[in-house]
Amino acid sequence: MKRILVVVLLVLGLAGCSDSSATPATPPVCDSWDAVQVTVGHIKTVNVSENGLQALRPYLTQLKEQLSQLYLDAQAQFAPQAEALKAAAERLGADLRAAQASPDRTTLAAVRTSVAEVRTSADGLHTAMASTC
Repeated sequence: MKRILVVVLLVLGLAGCSDSSATPATPPVCDSWDAVQVTVGHIKTVNVSENGLQALRPYLTQLKEQLSQLYLDAQAQFAPQAEALKAAAERLGADLRAAQASPDRTTLAAVRTSVAEVRTSADGLHTAMASTC
């Protein structure tokens, strides 16, 4: 009787460990990517012509924090793509500061170019992450 009880407890214990209905945890890099996408969506809706560059400030601050977290989460597995995104984001920040200090055709064109670089490097990271997320 004691053996049967031990076997039943072992089987129940093992069955509890192999719950096939449990959903695997989402990797942190996927959650970070999703957060960045939400913020980018907000940035796309800002009317800079009507509200000025100041309207972007809260979103850009949030995006900077989220990109830092994405970089940390992606660094181990997707280092080249994470480095490219970090460099592009840093260039964008510098170009935005220059455009705020002196908003002219040249500085605004540089911002446009930097935004395209961030988009391209983000797409590269997303493509690399496709099998993970």
